[in-house]
Amino acid sequence: MTDVRFRQKAIALLLHLCRRPQRKHLPHLLLRIAAILVAGLFHATLSAAESLPRTVLVLDQSIPYGEYFGRLFASFQATLKIRSDIPTTTLFERLEYSHSQGSEHDNLLLSFMKEKYSSRRIGVIVVNGFDALQFAIRLGTELDPAIPIVFSNIDDGLANQLDLPPNVTGMTIRRTIRDALATAKAFIPRLKRIAIVGDPLEQQSYRRHYKSEFSAIDREVELVDLTGLPMNEVRSRVAALPRDSAIFYTRLTLGPGDIRYDPNEALELVFEVANGPIVIDQETRFGHGGTGGFILEAAPAGEAVALIVLRLLNGESASSIPIMPGEFVKPIFDWRELRRWNVNEARLPSGSEIRYREATVWEQYNVQILAICAALLAQAALIGWLIYEIGRRQRAEIHSRSAMAELTFMNRRATAGQLSASIAHEVIQPLTAITTRASTTLRLLAAETLDIDKIRTALNQIEAAGHRAGDIISSVRAMFKKDAPDRAPTDINRIILTVLSIVRVELQKHGVELQTKLNNHLQNVSGDKVQLQQVVLNLVMNGVEAMQSVPHRVLNVQTEQTESGMVRISIADTGTGIDPSNLDRIFKPLFTTKGTGMGMGLAICRSVVESHGGRIWVSDGVNGGSMFQFELPTNATKDRAGADVAQGSKD
Repeated sequence: MTDVRFRQKAIALLLHLCRRPQRKHLPHLLLRIAAILVAGLFHATLSAAESLPRTVLVLDQSIPYGEYFGRLFASFQATLKIRSDIPTTTLFERLEYSHSQGSEHDNLLLSFMKEKYSSRRIGVIVVNGFDALQFAIRLGTELDPAIPIVFSNIDDGLANQLDLPPNVTGMTIRRTIRDALATAKAFIPRLKRIAIVGDPLEQQSYRRHYKSEFSAIDREVELVDLTGLPMNEVRSRVAALPRDSAIFYTRLTLGPGDIRYDPNEALELVFEVANGPIVIDQETRFGHGGTGGFILEAAPAGEAVALIVLRLLNGESASSIPIMPGEFVKPIFDWRELRRWNVNEARLPSGSEIRYREATVWEQYNVQILAICAALLAQAALIGWLIYEIGRRQRAEIHSRSAMAELTFMNRRATAGQLSASIAHEVIQPLTAITTRASTTLRLLAAETLDIDKIRTALNQIEAAGHRAGDIISSVRAMFKKDAPDRAPTDINRIILTVLSIVRVELQKHGVELQTKLNNHLQNVSGDKVQLQQVVLNLVMNGVEAMQSVPHRVLNVQTEQTESGMVRISIADTGTGIDPSNLDRIFKPLFTTKGTGMGMGLAICRSVVESHGGRIWVSDGVNGGSMFQFELPTNATKDRAGADVAQGSKD
């Protein structure tokens, strides 16, 4: 037996007893009344202790498929699902007061829903709007007066004027037309008038109270009431508004005859002819021409209502949950429309939210920009470091070349000191010949009969000896002077012969047998004569020194043309040879096996040969000792290499 049926039976019994007021039945009457009251109290206690069924009936008074209620309902259902582990069944009914109203419509709906839900227990009724609340109270009376009712989207001023039953609670909202005025003044600094566009306010259940606020607004700005007008007239009136006017769009659905507009499509039609920003009060108007205003948000309202429903389903009574004002209205604006109408964001109400703002390049690609900047900085740092390293390397190479040149010159001076006896011997020979021929000439001149032919021959010999002495001095001076390198086509055989002529006395002094095998058909090499002379001189002197401790001393000097077009020079001795462990270090600077050596001679040889595009190496000699060999490219080899490079570039 339901609560309604129990109470109906109790009331019927009381009425029946009251019709029989005989005194003899009075004790019996009182006894039965007391029994009924006790049973009612006991049943009420059991009913209170029994939890509500987890079935929620949602009543919406808006038009079918309203976008605002769709968002509210989605938030409502999501909150029920997330905040509760127990499944809740949600039933949904649309009252469609936007299309049909009146007592006949309400009576038909009431009969239909009473019959539909008479056999199904409803735990909570949730309503959206004032008209839906009035209907829900009537429906609850028919189904079960104890069913709690939770409402939303009712103006707080209107809710405070109602005498609501104790089983009704909910969340109110506060929207005034003064909010629209404040927004319009923010849009247009010198606002003169505000035009209100939409259905008649008395037909908009959420905005009926705006009508009573018109008088206060009209004292501040001119109020242009365009509500209830046909769309064509609305568009023409809106298009004719001066620039100091703003438009407040509420909801426009009524058309000629039975035609109904979608509110957002109607807003788009108004927006097409508007010459100023449009104030709105509902978030579903964004994207259809609304600039912004104090906006009612659907999702927070749906969540708040769902939390109240959960409290009721968990055992709280509606009377213990006071009606609270909801914080569902906040200033929100469309950034795109603000830019369209050149609205200064600084004039907007404090705490305003700007939506649909186009992200700047930095906001869209800040990670990529930071990565690119980091890469550019790293690249710049790397380039700077490379430039520094290249400069440092160039300075080091210049310093190294300068030091090597200085060491080379010092090596030549040291060699000149070692060969001073040979040089002096080479110079003394032509000087002795000059002295001898001069004495002979003097004797011939002192004779009574002058022998002109002999005198001429003696003088010619003196001249030849002088030239010979001059050539020796010039060659020695050129070999040991400190000049800048000078590359020119050079006969390597002539260089070798010049060096051997200088060291001839040194070879004789140490008992060294000289063997030469020079190819007379060598091609010229492009090189510096002085540097190449020093290489040959260093290798020859090293060979002489290496043979000081052996009895059989032979120095073999050869030249040949290789198949690859290089000129190869070989200088072999019969000395003690080189320890195999030192072969890899023999050409390194400061490495020497001599007690008095600087360790720079062979390093200088390697530097000179490699600077000429050649290579130098050492190996064991055929007859013992060591064989130093180096190769130099000829002019023909360099010309052929250049032609190959040019042909490759052309290909």
